Amino acid sequence: QVQLMESGGGLAQPGGSLRISCAASETIFNIGRLAWYRQAPGKELEVVALIQSDGGTWYSDSVKGRFIIARDPTKKTMYMQMKYLKPEDSAVYYCNLEPAQSSWGQGTQVTVSS
Repeated sequence: QVQLMESGGGLAQPGGSLRISCAASETIFNIGRLAWYRQAPGKELEVVALIQSDGGTWYSDSVKGRFIIARDPTKKTMYMQMKYLKPEDSAVYYCNLEPAQSSWGQGTQVTVSS
């Protein structure tokens, strides 16, 4: 399985920005679809964005227009730029293939609070 490691989370104020990263163990260009998932306390895991090997993207309605997903094959890394953050964006964010493989990373905590 592909090893994936998330980083870059933290605390942001409402309306602020954060960028999170996902480092992969192999060239992500060849992997296929990669996605960002998030899970807030007491809520189910949800897909918020995905990117295909041809660069095509999809966003959930909850983040569309505020988050941008990107991938850099040369660095084996996927990113998500998050802008205009809302308190409801607070969650642990994970990266994984889509459909997800059984192995998950530790995730990165994003907290949006004033």
